[in-house]
Amino acid sequence: MDTQQGKLNRLQNEKSPYLLQHAANPVDWYPWGDEAFEAAARLDRPVFLSIGYSTCHWCHVMERESFEDDEVAALLNDNFVCIKVDREERPDIDSVYMSVCQLMSPSCGWPLTILMTPEKKPFFASTYIPKENRYNRPGMLEMLPRVAELWTNERDQVLGAAGRVTNALQQYETKSDGHELNESVLREAFGFLERTFDAENGGFGSAPKFPTPHTLSFLLRYWRRFGEERALELTVKTLNGMRRGGIFDQVGFGFHRYSTDANWLLPHFEKMLYDQAMLAMAYIEAHQATGNKEFADTAREVFAYVLRDLASPEGVFFSAEDADSEGVEGKFYVWREEEVRDLLDDEADLFIAAYGIEQEGNYLDEAGKEKTGANIPHMQLPLARFAELQGITEAEARVRLDVARQRLLAQRGLRIRPHLDDKVLTDWNGLMIAALAKGAQSLGDSSYADAARRAADFILERMRDAEGRLLHRYRDGEAAIPAYADDYAFLVWGLIELYQATFEERYLAAAIELNNDFVARFWDEA
Repeated sequence: MDTQQGKLNRLQNEKSPYLLQHAANPVDWYPWGDEAFEAAARLDRPVFLSIGYSTCHWCHVMERESFEDDEVAALLNDNFVCIKVDREERPDIDSVYMSVCQLMSPSCGWPLTILMTPEKKPFFASTYIPKENRYNRPGMLEMLPRVAELWTNERDQVLGAAGRVTNALQQYETKSDGHELNESVLREAFGFLERTFDAENGGFGSAPKFPTPHTLSFLLRYWRRFGEERALELTVKTLNGMRRGGIFDQVGFGFHRYSTDANWLLPHFEKMLYDQAMLAMAYIEAHQATGNKEFADTAREVFAYVLRDLASPEGVFFSAEDADSEGVEGKFYVWREEEVRDLLDDEADLFIAAYGIEQEGNYLDEAGKEKTGANIPHMQLPLARFAELQGITEAEARVRLDVARQRLLAQRGLRIRPHLDDKVLTDWNGLMIAALAKGAQSLGDSSYADAARRAADFILERMRDAEGRLLHRYRDGEAAIPAYADDYAFLVWGLIELYQATFEERYLAAAIELNNDFVARFWDEA
């Protein structure tokens, strides 16, 4: 075997879809482990750590521009030891180096790029880095030789920076002893949310805008506890804005990751299992609080998407779907007006009016901010108001639009689908089990309890080691990686909800057993 082929095989035995995506790069990637850091020490080189995940759009961009490029790969291979980490497989590693990024950079996200010494002391942090200078960012072709020069000729300067970052990180992690969680903390949190609320569009802050369903669950509890109607108003406005916006897949259902604008129109198109679970629960709880049927319907639509596209044959749930297909973000999800007219015939005008379809398109090119002719379907008005303006009943509008939607969905099924990240994560499945069980309890649909039961049984039977310890990841017949705190917490939550939905005592017994193990392994006596 020649040397280059040996390099290409470093990631080929991994199970992570993200690491396997990079297995054929000309970069000599190592997975995280002692071998990589021993090589860095032996070769006296800094470590180039790249953290991402398989459905990350900008991770794909950086791979195409730099990691598949022979010139960049040569600079990396000659001057660094390069490590790839899947942040979803190893959230422990990601958490540490995301904290580093937050200390060093005003902008953090994925791909996360860290440079550090062989002793794991970081001295540089960034997110996406272009191949050449662009977006007011130094490119890889400029940055990598400069870092190599500093490492060779000004090592003390680099080590000094690494020491300062390490000390700052240690202080950052130990700076708070915690405070009593009392009513004043709840009121302070509500005050902050009220101040940052977007009164026009719903949600909090400006672009990019994330759904943050846990915030909405807090607001519902705050409303319930203190009788604060304003908390309920913020929640309802936000949930309505998201459901009608482009962040919700109006044709195939389910929520995209976040909105790149303030009014929920232009999404970052990836779909994550944990978002579906948490948002379904937020809509269910809002339905319980208000009796609003649209909230219940939205939860059912989210479940329809998850059970159709993210459920494995064994009954557990896959992790995510990509933003990109055929190398283009959003291509799977957008429509041209002429496509809609060709497919829908007599119902085209109704659908176009309801979902904001424009001849010139409403989807702006990310670089030039120009209209592309492509459209992201989104509801410009509440359905009742739209039907009134069309001179038809709300019931008729609902039926006709749903028939049109199903035609578009069937046609979309002929397109090349985005990449599916088919690894199974215990924590994210725990959230979906909890959501489905809540759905069974609140929406009166026993099929949701059946789906939750299948997922729970799989994890309890197949995702534990020989000693019974919970494991974090399953893929391609292999369960591996000792479970993290989130795995225990979210699965215990899911099992308790499933017990409440089914009254099958085995789920409560499993929850108690896992919680005892959780406390034994993770409680800090100090």
